[in-house]
Amino acid sequence: MYASSHAQPAVTGYPYQQVPFTEVKLSAGSFWGNRLKAAKDVTIPLAFSKCQTEHRYDNFVKAAHPSDDYVVNKFMIFPFDDTDVYKTIEGASYILQSYPDKKLKNYIDSVLNIVAAAQEPDGYLYTARTMNPKHPHPWSGNKRWVQEEVLSHELYNLGHMLDAAVAHYQATGSKKFLDIARKYADCVVREVGPKPGQACVVPGHQIAEMGLAKLYLVTGDHKYLDEAKFFLDYRGKTSIKNIYSQSDKPVTEQTEAWGHAVRAGYMYAGMADIAALTGDTAYVKAIDKIWENIVSKKYYLTGGVGARHEGEAFGADYELPNMTAYNETCAAIAQCYLNLRLFMLHGESKYIDCLERTLYNGVISGMSVDGGKFFYPNPLSSDGVYKFNSDGTTTRQPWFGCACCPSNLSRFIPSIPGYVYAVKNNNVYVNLFMASDAKLKVEGKDIELHTTTAYPWNGNINIKVVNNKNSKANMMIRIPGWIRNEVVPSDLYKFTDNSNASWMITRNGKKVEATINPQGYVCLKNIKKGDNIAISFDMQPRTVVANSHVKDDKGLVAVERGPLVYCAEWADNNGVSIQNTFLRNNPTFKLINDYSIVNTEADGKPFKVDAITTDAQVLERNANGDLQLKNVDLTLIPYYAWNHRGAGHMYVWLQNKLK
Repeated sequence: MYASSHAQPAVTGYPYQQVPFTEVKLSAGSFWGNRLKAAKDVTIPLAFSKCQTEHRYDNFVKAAHPSDDYVVNKFMIFPFDDTDVYKTIEGASYILQSYPDKKLKNYIDSVLNIVAAAQEPDGYLYTARTMNPKHPHPWSGNKRWVQEEVLSHELYNLGHMLDAAVAHYQATGSKKFLDIARKYADCVVREVGPKPGQACVVPGHQIAEMGLAKLYLVTGDHKYLDEAKFFLDYRGKTSIKNIYSQSDKPVTEQTEAWGHAVRAGYMYAGMADIAALTGDTAYVKAIDKIWENIVSKKYYLTGGVGARHEGEAFGADYELPNMTAYNETCAAIAQCYLNLRLFMLHGESKYIDCLERTLYNGVISGMSVDGGKFFYPNPLSSDGVYKFNSDGTTTRQPWFGCACCPSNLSRFIPSIPGYVYAVKNNNVYVNLFMASDAKLKVEGKDIELHTTTAYPWNGNINIKVVNNKNSKANMMIRIPGWIRNEVVPSDLYKFTDNSNASWMITRNGKKVEATINPQGYVCLKNIKKGDNIAISFDMQPRTVVANSHVKDDKGLVAVERGPLVYCAEWADNNGVSIQNTFLRNNPTFKLINDYSIVNTEADGKPFKVDAITTDAQVLERNANGDLQLKNVDLTLIPYYAWNHRGAGHMYVWLQNKLK
């Protein structure tokens, strides 16, 4: 591994500590191991190649040699195009942990040389202005920061730069990128703030708050945390006040999710950072209320958020349309950031339950299994005609003019190893169930874990304690909400069957008689070297209905199995009119292991999923033209796997025939 002792955080900060990605290696051939390999082989090379062909690197080169002759908006569509470079470097840095690669490391260094050359002497780094300071990008304003709250994205660029620089530092031990990013952060701290002579503005597109919090943790320099808190404290108090950017009122007075769902998610994650790192109770109360509003009234079954195409925004309470759902991939990623931080603040499993739901459904649906094509929105139904993508397409695309979703996935998927475990005092939290090897420090003492599992295809997880230098260490195992008859931690959805889903934990072959604590975990005390812990979750398919206030889901039912939401797609159902198909009341299900889906939209290779069949009825006309119900077998596949065989009908929510 490239990580070194120099890449450790200077400050711990959170009550519950995320075990960093540098300490967890996902197993090759596993569900998530395959995802990381696709990111290494396809996604990250594709993103770097797009940085080349779409002139992202050229923008930095031009900024290093500015000219009054440059027509900036001919070179870059958006002033945030720089972030595609930063996000791809971030993803590549995470990948170096799973796949050490000197050639890739050197390539990143060569890109950083281009980035560094574009930085102005005082640290400012924003190519949309620097390449032609007299005539910058039309969104940028005639001088620094004047258009920040509207269009310039100067601070948005900073946020992504900081996220990437910290990841690069953690992965390689090199401060090359960190020094560049810190120099820009220092420029921002000097020039943006509430003091006389400073620009008193807040980010128009949030994310700098999260990046500055990360920089504080890595460096221990409190000024970065202070700047992040200023960005939040002054929101709703500057000249721009609108719901779209969550600036209509101070953040501590906000109680529900509104406006642009990506901006919102990043801001809420930043609020959770401030709540955790400063202990500010007003922030704790505000972010808890906002989160409660999301999961109880504005949260899709797939874990996505953002009901409206207009403004890429949250809708009103219970406004959750299916075919026109926006559910931007970036917004799902932002929800993962938020839920992780709320877990690190409160230590409750309900946040990981939501993170897991979003991760296995709303996030990975945004990228094809081969890693080379992407969705911008993620609807829950499709007629094969409605053009839901931002570029007017109905299938995943290899890139978009506004490339935030592809580049965001290129950084997020490789970061997944950092989501599996957490620690607090002598407790090790097993939050996600992924085949992996992990080296943890618990109260400064080493523990090594080896996990084998085929999750999410079955609920069997085996954890071996390979080594343990801490005799007082306890293992806290999350018992997911879905095994406890809770679809989400609210009344927004509920299971309709009378299933008695069961779970069991054994330790060295003996059943553990343990109860679930109020935080949603089972505690195994004093784990020892050589312990074999086996977890078994019953993973039968189950039916779900939405709260009666969700008008778009009335009379409809959905199917889940474990953490996966399922859907019916045209390609699996032999011409059956899915939109006219009814699930029976209390349907029976049959599992099809290793069901093959041929990825005709990309590499033409098959991939395997566990599919489900159930007996259903379809309403159709007979030879006489009369309507009749015909018995059919309906095949369901995991939602993330849809649209690999072209556009066509797909439904998560199916009609329910009470017969």
